[in-house]
Amino acid sequence: MTLRLALVAAPLALAALGASAQSMNPGLWEHSFTLKSQSGQMEKGMAEMQKQMASMPPEQRKMMEQMMAKNGVDIGAKAQTVKVCISPEQAARMDVPQPDGHCKQDITQRSGSTVKFKFSCASQPPTSGEGEVTFSSPTSYTSKSVVNTAIEGKPERMTMDQTGKWLAADCGALKPAKR
Repeated sequence: MTLRLALVAAPLALAALGASAQSMNPGLWEHSFTLKSQSGQMEKGMAEMQKQMASMPPEQRKMMEQMMAKNGVDIGAKAQTVKVCISPEQAARMDVPQPDGHCKQDITQRSGSTVKFKFSCASQPPTSGEGEVTFSSPTSYTSKSVVNTAIEGKPERMTMDQTGKWLAADCGALKPAKR
């Protein structure tokens, strides 16, 4: 649940960047984010997942880490990272693909390099929220969001802090996401 939510929420914040930045470099981007829930349930879930990973036999853990890395995901002790490949065409259109086709985003305000947005996802559980993104250059941004969802059937409100940085023009084996 936590990883799925993070993979949906992080690119939603990034999608607002297209409306704010003068340009965005194509290539490999890394999005680092931390999520904090009101109840602490999500943090407990992440700690449990990390504990399970640590208790795996070394070969199995390595295989799991390689599988996640192949999809651009790294689960750290404090922050999670997702790597995304942005094609030259996507960068030119300032079009950041969403991993979840069930989400809708609306830009509510633009001011200089900062964009405020709201989003809603008709996924299970339904998720909604709002936030703002500030693009400091074609190679970096910061974002803060509030996410409303449910964990184990109970309403949950989370805050997400995110940073993004451009890593390289070449995405390596990671392919651009399709819209």
